Amino acid sequence: MKRPEGIFPYISTPANAERLADAVENTCAQEGVIAPPREAIIEGLASALGDAEIKKLMEYRSSKRGLAPSSYRVVNAGDEKVLLLICDVHGAGVVPWDLNDRAVGAWTPPSEEALQRVAELITAERDVTQAEKNLRYVEMGRDALQRAGTDVTHSAAALATADDQCKEAARVLADARYQRDRVLSSLGNRRPRPLIRAAEQDGEASAAFALSPQSRDVAVHLQRYGSEQLRRSGRRRGYDLEESLAASGQLSRGMCALQEWQIQRPDGETDRLWRMVAVTANNRALARLNIFGVRAEDLVTGMPQPKWQLPNEAADHGLLLLNQREVLNRISHTLNAARSANEANPDHAAYRAAKITTVPAEIVVGCSNPAGLEHVLRALNVDDHLRGVQPYEEDARLIALWAILVDAYANEEMLLSALGDSFPNGRAVDRLEENAVRTALTANGPLDALIPLLPLEEAPTPAALRDVAIRAITALIFPRLSPEPQEKGKSGRRKWRDTGVCWPIVRGALQEPAWSQIRRKDADARTRLWSAAVAQLYLHRGNILAANGLFGASDAKEGFQQDPRSIRQLLLEAEAGDPAAWSTLVDRIIPNLIHAPEPLITPGQGSEAGNKRKGVRRTPTSAVAALKTAFTRKSPTVTRELLIAFAKVLIAHPDATDAPQGPNGATPICYSEQDASDRSPIVPGMVLAPDLKGNPTNIVIDKGWFDDTFPPDAGLSEAPTEEEADEEAEDGDSGTTRLTDGEGTPDPRALLDGLRRELPARIEVAAGIYERAVQGADELLGDFEAARRIRIQLEEEPLSADQRIEWMERLAKLRDMAQASVTALQHAEILILQM
Repeated sequence: MKRPEGIFPYISTPANAERLADAVENTCAQEGVIAPPREAIIEGLASALGDAEIKKLMEYRSSKRGLAPSSYRVVNAGDEKVLLLICDVHGAGVVPWDLNDRAVGAWTPPSEEALQRVAELITAERDVTQAEKNLRYVEMGRDALQRAGTDVTHSAAALATADDQCKEAARVLADARYQRDRVLSSLGNRRPRPLIRAAEQDGEASAAFALSPQSRDVAVHLQRYGSEQLRRSGRRRGYDLEESLAASGQLSRGMCALQEWQIQRPDGETDRLWRMVAVTANNRALARLNIFGVRAEDLVTGMPQPKWQLPNEAADHGLLLLNQREVLNRISHTLNAARSANEANPDHAAYRAAKITTVPAEIVVGCSNPAGLEHVLRALNVDDHLRGVQPYEEDARLIALWAILVDAYANEEMLLSALGDSFPNGRAVDRLEENAVRTALTANGPLDALIPLLPLEEAPTPAALRDVAIRAITALIFPRLSPEPQEKGKSGRRKWRDTGVCWPIVRGALQEPAWSQIRRKDADARTRLWSAAVAQLYLHRGNILAANGLFGASDAKEGFQQDPRSIRQLLLEAEAGDPAAWSTLVDRIIPNLIHAPEPLITPGQGSEAGNKRKGVRRTPTSAVAALKTAFTRKSPTVTRELLIAFAKVLIAHPDATDAPQGPNGATPICYSEQDASDRSPIVPGMVLAPDLKGNPTNIVIDKGWFDDTFPPDAGLSEAPTEEEADEEAEDGDSGTTRLTDGEGTPDPRALLDGLRRELPARIEVAAGIYERAVQGADELLGDFEAARRIRIQLEEEPLSADQRIEWMERLAKLRDMAQASVTALQHAEILILQM
C-alpha cells in the first residue's frame, strides 16, 4: 500500500539506523566519551528520525562514518562531559521523564513493597469500576420497572427486588471504594518513583537509562500517573501551552535521553522497549502528545493496533505495536491521509499538529561518567526552571535545591569528606561510593550506599539506614564550624570568622547572605529545605512546615551539633533511665512523628481548622518539648514503659508492610474516631497505642492521642526549678529513675521493679561499650604491628627507652582497668543469682 504524501515525516529505514549507530559510536570514541548501547540508538533514536534527517547528521572522515561537526556539541558539567546530538525528531517521538523535578513531590522513594501495593491498587480500581457499572445497570433496570408497570402486584414485587439489588450493588461499591482508599492510603496517596539506573552494554555502564522490570499494568499506571502530575503542575502556567504549540510550534530545543522499559508479559517473557525521554521541556513533550492524540503510556508499553489502524486493515484488539518505527509511521500515515482527504474538522490532529511535525531537540548520545549522568541531567533541568520564569511548587523547589546542594558538595569533592567527619564511628567511611551516596541522599535509589557510615555493632536495618540518612542531611545543610578562638582582652579590631570549607558551599548553593548577616529567616529557609529533603525518605509524607522552629539562627551560623550515638544505642540508654539519651532520641524521631499516615506533629497553623482535624492546634516545638519532658515529669497517664514502647513502634512504623492488628485480633480504631461512624482505613504504617505497661492496645495512635497524652502545657508546667535542678546535680542521680510513694519516701517494691526493668537495657549499653573497647584494642595492636614492620623495613632506630617505658606504663594502666572491670562483672554475675 502506497503511503500518502504529506508534511508528517516517515521514519528512516533499519539500514540507515545501523549507519547512524556507527557514526555515534565513532564520534564518541573520538571525543573520549561512552556511547549508549547500540540497540538504544537503533530502536530509540533512529526510530524517531526521518531518512533525510539521518543522512544530514552523518559524514565520512578518514574512511570512517561519523557525526557532522555541526550536528553535535560537547557540554562540560564540572569534570564531566556530555555529547549532545542536535537534530529534529518526530513530534510524537518523545515521552515525559519520570524524574521530572517539577512533579517530584508526587512520588515516594523506590520500593518493591510499594510497587506490590501499586498492583493491588490497580486491582482495587478495577473492582470499583466494575461495581460502578453494576450499580448503574441495576439502577437502569429499576427505573425501567418504575416507568412501565401494569400489574400492580407484580410491579410491587419486582420493584422490591430491584431495590434490594440496588442496595446490594451500592454496598459492594462502598466496600470496593473503601478497599481502594485503604490501598491508596497505604501508598501515602502517592506512587513509588520507578527505579532508574544506568543501562549496561557488555557489563559496562553506558550513556542511557534503564527501568527495573515491571508488568504492563504497573507501567501503564505509573506513566499515566506521572503524566497527570506533570499536567497538574503545568496549570500554573500563564498561557495554554497546547494552543501555543499548535499555533506557533516549538521554537527552542529540548534535551532528551534514551531510556529502556522492561515490560514483563504474563508468559514470563520480557519486552525491552527503547524510547526517548524529555529531560527538559517535559510539559512540551506531554502537550505535543496530547495534540497528536497519543497517550504516553501507549508509547512506552505498546500501542493498541485499533487506535492507529491502517486502511483495509482488520482491527485486532489484542495486538500491541511495540516497534516505535511502526507506531510513528502509522501516525504519520493517518494524519497525512486526513490532510489529503481534506478533513473538515479544524480541530483534527492533522491540522493542529501541523507546526510540530518535527521539533528541535538535543539528545544525549555520550557521556564521560554514565553513573553520574542522571545527576548531571537533573541539575540541568533544575537550573533551567529554578532560576527561570516557570514557578516551582514549594515542595518541588526545595527538593530541587537539595539536589543542587548535594551536587555542589560533590563538585567541590567534599561530599564524602563531610560525611566522614560527621560519622567518626563509621565502620568503613573510606569505602563510600560518591554516585551511590548522591543517589541515596536524593531518594533516587536504595539507602544501602550509606552502610559504611554505620557503627560496626549496628545492623544495617531500614530504620538504622534512614537514621543515618537524616543525620547526613542534617550535617550537609547545617555544617559545623570549628570553635571560635577565645581572645584575651578586648580589641577594637573587627573579628573575622573562619567558616571552613563546607559552610561556603551551602551559602553558594542556597544563595544566602554573608555569615555575619545570617538571621532567623535564613534559618527558617534551611529548616524547610531540611524538612523537604528528609520527607523524601518516607512513604507517607507530611507537611514540610511541621518542622518550623526546630533549627535556629545559631544552627545556621555555627552548625548543628549531632550526637554520634546510633538510634539503637540511644534507645537502650533511654530504656536504662538516661533522660539525656531520651531527649536526643526524641530529636532523632521527629521526622517519624511528622511523616506518618496519622501525623502527630503538624504545622499548627489556621489552615488546619476543619471538622476532620484531630487534636489541638499547637506549634511543632510545643509537641517536641512535651514529649521530652514526659520522661522526667510525674504523670499518672505516662510511664517510662509507655514512652519506650511508643519510641520503638515509631522507629519501626515507616517500614511496616502490613496493617497493625489488635492484641485480641480485632480491627484497631483510631483514637479520635472511636465514636465516629466514618472511620479511616487501617493501613501499614499506623501504630498501636501502648498502655502504661508498654503493651499494645486496640487503639491506633493519632494526633488526638498524642495531644491528650502529651498536652501542650506539659513542656512548661513541669519544668524543674533552679533549686530542684541544683538538688538533682548534688544527688548525682539525674540519669536514674526516681520512684517514690505519696509521702516522698522511696517505695522499695517500686524501686526493685524499676531496676529489674532497666537492668537488661543497661547490660546492652555495657555490652556496646565493651565491643567498642575490644575493637579499639585490636586496632591499636594492628597499628603497633604495622609500625614495627615498617621500622624493620626502613632500618630505623628504635624508640628511646624513656618513650617505650611511658607507653608501656599507660598500657599497663589500661590492662589493670580492664582486669578491674572483669572483677566487677564477675561480682555482678554472683548478684544475679541472688536477685
